[in-house]
Amino acid sequence: MSTAIVWFRRDLRLADNPALTAALAAHDRVLCAHVHAPQEEAPWAPGGASNWWLHHSLQALDVALKRCGAGLHFRHGSSLDQLTGLIRDHDATAVYWNRLYEPASIRRDTAVKQALRDAGVDAHSFNANLLVEPWSVQTQSGGPYKVFTPFWRNVRAGLVAQPALPSPARIATLPAGGGVPLEALGLLPTVRWDEGFSEHWTPGERGAHAALECFIEDALAVYKEGRDRPDRPFTSRLSAHLHFGEIGPRQIVWALEELRHGRRGKRAVETEAFVRELGWREFAHHLLYHFPLTPEHNLNPQFDAFAWAQDDAAAIARWQRGRTGVPIIDAGMRQLWKSGWMHNRVRMLVASFLTKNLRQHWRHGARWFWDTLVDADLANNTQGWQWSAGCGADAAPYFRIFNPVTQALRFDPQGEYVRQWVPELRAVPVPLLHQPWKDPAVLAATGYPAPMVDLAGSRSAALEAYRQSRATVPAGA
Repeated sequence: MSTAIVWFRRDLRLADNPALTAALAAHDRVLCAHVHAPQEEAPWAPGGASNWWLHHSLQALDVALKRCGAGLHFRHGSSLDQLTGLIRDHDATAVYWNRLYEPASIRRDTAVKQALRDAGVDAHSFNANLLVEPWSVQTQSGGPYKVFTPFWRNVRAGLVAQPALPSPARIATLPAGGGVPLEALGLLPTVRWDEGFSEHWTPGERGAHAALECFIEDALAVYKEGRDRPDRPFTSRLSAHLHFGEIGPRQIVWALEELRHGRRGKRAVETEAFVRELGWREFAHHLLYHFPLTPEHNLNPQFDAFAWAQDDAAAIARWQRGRTGVPIIDAGMRQLWKSGWMHNRVRMLVASFLTKNLRQHWRHGARWFWDTLVDADLANNTQGWQWSAGCGADAAPYFRIFNPVTQALRFDPQGEYVRQWVPELRAVPVPLLHQPWKDPAVLAATGYPAPMVDLAGSRSAALEAYRQSRATVPAGA
């Protein structure tokens, strides 16, 4: 009887899992394993919020696998060493996995595949988590895209919705010794800052499909216009489920395609708007694959000459803790700390505030998001911060500096979002709620801080710094 190992990483689902499906089709027995090896993802090992999600997602997958007669075998250490040990102990002839696309993961997986094949073990990898793989899309000149619209036009033209691979009913397996309990991986914090997370999230494959169904039923019809409203539940909240592979983008596209045809196209505009947002995720992975240094370095080298302000630890800490004195900014940062997530419109606002009003380097923000977001994804995080700072691909021009007051008045018009996350201002009416410094008595009565920076003055200073950096760059550079 032949035995294969399925190496689960961020593909934590049974349905539409090509590695698992292929292993079950080709072998008599399958051992499902997860190797905890955060050191192999350095310098971007998962942060605290990601580890919280991972713990609960692995727990959910283990339960699902046990329903199929198997279970998830946990190990920690070197991925190659642990896989080699499992192969030896169980006389396995093949290892199957689904691909990851971060630079460190690519290096590790390439080395693992070569070592296994050199040892006479079959090694098979698959695409489970992207609509298209980063190397499969090229410009007409044969290079990578740096602008989203032509990239997505290319991808969308060839995108064909297909039904998902089914979940297995039974998995023939075998007892596996040498593992450790899930708790031994140390994914949960020792100082419990995560008590509020469970109020907002249900990690796991079932939670992912419940979130998709809720989005389709309650929010899809207004998604195109409503997705910018942080005061309304009009986004999918699928980002963490996608990152951990509890649901795949192809499954989402198929579900939306079924909806479109089942309801005679009445939601074609809304479904297309959401599929386009999945396209931004694809674009981020495309960029990271082709420009692997961007988590630390500007994609646009013209910004290497930009005069960032001196690192200000106190200012960064106030931003991190939601004590900037600008309500919509503080609401976003407090939502992040309490729930591990932040509405995308507000992510852009807090990023603009840090990189332009405070003129702190975008890497400070990227690192904070990396540690505090349950959906922290290296491709998306890098693309988002470089876009906001103005130094990335298809970036917002540097001179586009969001005014947090006008943005709050437009997208949180009744102040419900700010009141939820900045409760000391709950009784303040709009529009004063979004600019309480206009009445010093409000600050005195609530204890809310005055703005840490003058919005108009800091905007002018940022634009001047940008003008001077442009002047130092040679023409054509």
